Amino acid sequence: MNTVSDYFGTLVFDDRVMKATLSADIYESLKKTIDEGARLNNDVANAVAAAMKDWAVAHGATHFTHWFQPLTGITAEKHDSFISPAPDGRVIMEFSGKELIKGEPDASSFPSGGLRATFEARGYTAWDPTSYAFIKDKTLCIPTAFCSYGGEALDKKTPLLRSMEALNKQALRILRLFGNTEVKCVRTSVGPEQEYFLIDKEMYEKRKDLIFTGRTLFGAKPPKGQEMDDHYFGVIKPRVAAYMADLNEELWKLGILAKTEHNEVAPAQHELAPIYTTTNIATDHNQLTMEIMQKVASRHGLVCLLHEKPFAGVNGSGKHNNWSMATNTGVNLLTPGETPYENAQFLLFLCAVIKAVDDYQDLLRLSVATAGNDHRLGANEAPPAVVSMFLGDELTAVLEAIENDTPYSAAEKTVMKLGVHVLPRFTRDTTDRNRTSPFAFTGNKFEFRMLGSSNSIACANIMLNAAVAESLKVYADRLENVENFEAALHDMIQKTIKDHKRIIFNGNGYDDAWIKEATEKRGLLNLRTTPDALPAILEKKNVEMLTSHKIFSPAEIQSRYEITLENYCKTVNIEALTMVDMAKKEILPAIEAYSKELADTLAAKTAAVAELSGKYEKNAITKLSALVDEIDAATCALEASLIKYQTCTDITEASCMIRDVILQKMAELRIVCDEAETLTAEKYWPFPTYEKLLFSVK
Repeated sequence: MNTVSDYFGTLVFDDRVMKATLSADIYESLKKTIDEGARLNNDVANAVAAAMKDWAVAHGATHFTHWFQPLTGITAEKHDSFISPAPDGRVIMEFSGKELIKGEPDASSFPSGGLRATFEARGYTAWDPTSYAFIKDKTLCIPTAFCSYGGEALDKKTPLLRSMEALNKQALRILRLFGNTEVKCVRTSVGPEQEYFLIDKEMYEKRKDLIFTGRTLFGAKPPKGQEMDDHYFGVIKPRVAAYMADLNEELWKLGILAKTEHNEVAPAQHELAPIYTTTNIATDHNQLTMEIMQKVASRHGLVCLLHEKPFAGVNGSGKHNNWSMATNTGVNLLTPGETPYENAQFLLFLCAVIKAVDDYQDLLRLSVATAGNDHRLGANEAPPAVVSMFLGDELTAVLEAIENDTPYSAAEKTVMKLGVHVLPRFTRDTTDRNRTSPFAFTGNKFEFRMLGSSNSIACANIMLNAAVAESLKVYADRLENVENFEAALHDMIQKTIKDHKRIIFNGNGYDDAWIKEATEKRGLLNLRTTPDALPAILEKKNVEMLTSHKIFSPAEIQSRYEITLENYCKTVNIEALTMVDMAKKEILPAIEAYSKELADTLAAKTAAVAELSGKYEKNAITKLSALVDEIDAATCALEASLIKYQTCTDITEASCMIRDVILQKMAELRIVCDEAETLTAEKYWPFPTYEKLLFSVK
């Protein structure tokens, strides 16, 4: 039987394969392109393409595709076969350097946010050699960037790569100030923790809301939810364990470092976490992971739900983004060391992140803004929409000592005494973790906890990289020409702490008192919904920062604003139309059918025994009849709002109507329908209930 090490990465054209299949000269030239950004010449491209094709064909591949990430939130691919006609009527398998480097998919049907006219169809995909090619479904997939004929980015990879380069440039300036001339590049690394729900496929197929929207639009709370805390880290059920084992194998073949799996807080909720890697590759891997999670689930008669809030009243699903910076020499720049107070380089990079999060809290918030995530933030164990940072007691004390120019007494390392002799002793961390913070320091990295489970991690990391790059630029500009570097460094760190300490909060982020303190006393932003958050990307300070680092052009920023708002509006509009459809065609007929049975039963009982009161039947019929009228009225009100919504000509106006009117009407319809569910006999209810959805997978 093959071990994991035998098949790990077997479907990836990685460094091992390149070394084995390319000549030494070609390999070295390609590595310079990957590691240092050197230009790739045609001879190298042709040699790589030939080796890549031979390897892919040997592994059963028949087609190739440029695999890219348009602004739809999912990946895209167009498959071309390797075959070319031979003179004798047969076919030969060919793949050129030109086909490797550049593709030309039709870009007219992808979101562009006004960057191009509808009739302008030409788009280009460009090979990203920093992310390994891989085989999926007998197709060689080549990770690529995607741009328009005019050069504007139409994807999420291009600005992500730009943001990584911007941070690298500014971080190197800082390292040079500390006398470090060995480091050639600084890369950001990410490990996204992917949460998801697993439900039975047969039940999924009976619910229009899950099929069309990915979440349940109706559903009364079951007698038991997550209140017993018995699911989190609990024994994994056999059917789920089989799915996880199959999923791991598929991911490992693709070189994805799936590491940790466990039950999450809510019933039917689980988590998969990888070992973190370079941000660009982590983004590609996470997109692949989400796709494969859903494919593997189908093989097991399951459906994997990636929506941020598929079930009301229980834990939503996030994607904690564990972010750090490291040099090509293997040094993590966010590692405090044994004495963080004396580690000036660490403190400067830490302060850069603090300044970035405070200055650009609006960009971080809007980077995770979606219709689905709006339901999650601030509810059932998700962080609030207010951005803050957790540093822990020790680092906070270090910063306070620097701010006030007072001596710092280091926290002593203490040994945990567990009271059981057979258990090992271990050193206790000098600070706890804070699971309520949107942006928490966890020892040598920051955990950005606001991302939704279905989100691409690209957007959040673009904004985070850009904001930190800007902080580092400000620091480098100030420090490069000073006479007394140490004094200037101290003053700048001290100033950062004084100016930005409002963003640091080590307490309970779930406490309503914190939201009041954050907004009223500290002046932090509380951008609760997507329409509240997104306009911030058009603010002058944000446009100037993003364009100055060449991460976006002004036109690209405007386009992303419009695309994201349009996606928000379309998402909620589909949900509202689905609610109307389900209420009219399923819920109302079901209640009426049950009411008829009650009426027939009452009539039969009183016909047999005239003096019977029939109190139960009469009360039930009365309640259900009243609810039928309320459901009908709420459905009509929602329909009327949707008709009015269609008259909105401006996307900003439309999004505000969605937020202020449509969502409210949807909530009103749900309340009465969920109440009706609790009064209707189970056999009449037209689709599986929360009880069945959350507890049926064994």
